[in-house]
Amino acid sequence: MLRYFLSRLTSLAISLLVASVVIFLVVEVAPGDPASYMLGLNAQPDTLAALRTELGLDVPKPERYVDWVTGMLSGDFGMSYTYRTPVAQMVADRLWVSLPLALLALSLAVLIAFPAGLFAASRRGRPGDIGVMAATQLGIALPNFWFAMLLVMVFAISLRWFGAGGFPGWADPVAALRALTLPAVALALPQAAILTRVLRSALLDTLDEDYIRTARAKGLSRRQALWRHALRNALIPVLTIIGLQFSFLLAGAIIIEQVFFLPGLGRLIFQSISQRDLIVVESVVMLLVFAVILVNFLVDLAYGAVDPRLRSRA
Repeated sequence: MLRYFLSRLTSLAISLLVASVVIFLVVEVAPGDPASYMLGLNAQPDTLAALRTELGLDVPKPERYVDWVTGMLSGDFGMSYTYRTPVAQMVADRLWVSLPLALLALSLAVLIAFPAGLFAASRRGRPGDIGVMAATQLGIALPNFWFAMLLVMVFAISLRWFGAGGFPGWADPVAALRALTLPAVALALPQAAILTRVLRSALLDTLDEDYIRTARAKGLSRRQALWRHALRNALIPVLTIIGLQFSFLLAGAIIIEQVFFLPGLGRLIFQSISQRDLIVVESVVMLLVFAVILVNFLVDLAYGAVDPRLRSRA
């Protein structure tokens, strides 16, 4: 297990290094100069040069890359060009919105998907299975932003059970969770539909294996074989999807954040791109890439725990 862990850790470090180079190059070669954007088209050349020096934009790109990476390793993400505040503080403020939202949405998706997937797999070809598959197809087809607006119309405007948008902060945890409930439901629905279909497919493939037939021949019912043997062996593709979904929910909730006016990471990236605040874009995207790679690393470790055969191949 130690060798498997070290091999995954090495892969994580290499992936982060490559990602940092790609992110820096892509953002830096994008058209538009932050200093010109801030001062406008009629800025004097000497004023523009002074601002570029103040922002550190006159430093050669390789040196700026090294400073950026070494700063992130020490927890210093730099200073926002637009707001002149530490990027780390801006990210921390918005992470307290995006991270709980992603966790809440993923928890809802798992709580819906596992019972639905197990139910559908245990009733293969029956009306219950057909009904679950029809519901998941509908869940995948519905745009989450449309579903989010529908939730606002029903539960915020008509019933007044929840607020229509905004985030009050975590000083009142109950109010904060109420503000995140509708966005989490809007995000969880399509993810639950995808996860249900993956779990059902993985379970049905596992139920067709020879060892399941042997267990059935020894007297186990289909349901007992499903719970005791098939579920554990069907978890590897499910864990992969859960890892990808968490990464998507953390980084890809920008539309839902716009619908509900949530000050999360997705909205921060959108605003920073429009303002050419390069240091914020680079740091936030790198943080999200780190989250994606870290989740995949944890999923790989979970693979090793679920299937010991993978550890021997490392």
